[in-house]
Amino acid sequence: MPTKITHQYDSQYARMAKAIAYLAARWESHPSLEQTARVAGLSPWPFQKAFRRWVGVSPKQFQGALSLDYARAHLAAGAPVLEAALATGLSGPSRLHDLAINFDAVTPGEIRTGGDGIILRTGTAATPFGRIFVAASERGITRLAFITKTERDKKAALRTEQTAWPHACFKDDDKIARDVARQLFAPKTKNGGAPLQLAPKGTNFQIKVWQALMAISPGAVVSYRHIAKAIGSPQAARAVGSACAANPIAVLIPCHRVLRETGALGGYAFGLDRKRTLIAWEGAHKNINAK
Repeated sequence: MPTKITHQYDSQYARMAKAIAYLAARWESHPSLEQTARVAGLSPWPFQKAFRRWVGVSPKQFQGALSLDYARAHLAAGAPVLEAALATGLSGPSRLHDLAINFDAVTPGEIRTGGDGIILRTGTAATPFGRIFVAASERGITRLAFITKTERDKKAALRTEQTAWPHACFKDDDKIARDVARQLFAPKTKNGGAPLQLAPKGTNFQIKVWQALMAISPGAVVSYRHIAKAIGSPQAARAVGSACAANPIAVLIPCHRVLRETGALGGYAFGLDRKRTLIAWEGAHKNINAK
């Protein structure tokens, strides 16, 4: 991507990230359009236009979906949606908005060799929900994690991936992260881009949980118990929670769509405010598209 366009994306993402973080931290007090625009460094009308373009919905619609009551109300409806999706099988591609995703976990042989002979390209990119670290092989994305802007955080994410693949060859490639960020979060184009390939590494149980997560439609939320029941292990809700915590590919394997039975957000490796905003973003999109 040309440098000029890259800076444009980073600049817009940075503004939207500030606004989203501000709304997430103050959702109970309902900040005004003027207040939120000021945080983003824009006047109200240009801010609202930019927010809708980059987030997909208006600031007011986004605020409405940030409520905890919103998540609780959708929890009961999530189970039938998940059951229907699982009934059709998980062999085909899943979808995130207009995005096709192919899930193909790494093989036991690749795990045994520690990635010997595999080239993993890693990089970072800005998104409206914070900066992401991405690692990908020829097979697909192996890690997607939210990080801070600090070099230390980037190095920590890289060390985590190097520990998972001790014999792989690592190469810096921010373009791969920018491409993922654009397909996930930039305003959608008609062609939508090529399907994203996911190649996560996990135990057989974790893979089953992650596949079930892929069957949860955007805008829906389910409980850990729903997932446990869906994979044929109804007593394993706690183990499902551990598998969600071990998920190496944020957003694309949507562990943020799983709540506690009470409707509480539960845990999330990248912070509960970010989990709330991701649920709100998807829910707001769902409501707009349904009209």
